[in-house]
Amino acid sequence: MLGKPSRTTRTLQYLALTGYLIFLGFPLVWLLSTAFKPPRELVQLHPTLIPGNPTVQNFVQAFTEQELGRAALNSLQVSLASAVLTVLVALPASYALARFRTRLGTVALGWVLLSQLFPFVLLIIPIFLILRQVGLANTHAGLVLIYVVWALPFALWMLQGFVRNIPRDLEEAAAVDGASRLQVLRRVVFPLLAPGIVATALFSFISAWNEFFFALVLVKTPELATLPVALARFVGIEGTARLGPLAAGSLLATLPSLIFFAFIQRRLSSGSLAGAVKG
Repeated sequence: MLGKPSRTTRTLQYLALTGYLIFLGFPLVWLLSTAFKPPRELVQLHPTLIPGNPTVQNFVQAFTEQELGRAALNSLQVSLASAVLTVLVALPASYALARFRTRLGTVALGWVLLSQLFPFVLLIIPIFLILRQVGLANTHAGLVLIYVVWALPFALWMLQGFVRNIPRDLEEAAAVDGASRLQVLRRVVFPLLAPGIVATALFSFISAWNEFFFALVLVKTPELATLPVALARFVGIEGTARLGPLAAGSLLATLPSLIFFAFIQRRLSSGSLAGAVKG
């Protein structure tokens, strides 16, 4: 039996945790500072963390010059559709992989994980040609399709782990009580899978929200551009970036992911999505 950690050990743990939080939070704090700095402060030889003359002009330029509002709406639509479709496809497939263990299922799961190793550059040309043949190039529907396919391997791997943690005895007990297979899934399995479903949806949403490469290559109409593509326009041809508007737009782009994660994390930690078996 392990004893309680000493005061020195706990102090070192808290120091390590504090350092890690600073490491994660400092870029966001610096981004916030840059978003409110006027152009003159952005080119100072010795930059400061707190803006001397805060301004919202960077936000005005970000919205008026690159139509970030429309781009954010495009990203929101694509990300939500990708998250919902990924969960709908991964849920039954992950249950089958976890419950019906066969050699074919093991091979399929291995291939699913192996497919994540393929580089984007290797796949982008055949993907573009296929989408053009079926009329989905330069459309949000084609982008959603690619995001769903790209997120499915990790979603399957993650969800089937949640399914395996559910005791088979619960399903067998429900079946003995006269529940059909569909009723067992709906009343027993799916409520217990709620944390996994939420985690999968969160992963799919953030992946689609932040994705840049496919959106840049597959969508050419400016009105259909997603938020990462719109933000990239603040960087000139020679690599010179307009730091003020770019920081303002990037700050606004991080808010939906942070809010979504905070909302989901609160539900998970409070236990409202933990699932329970009711008698």
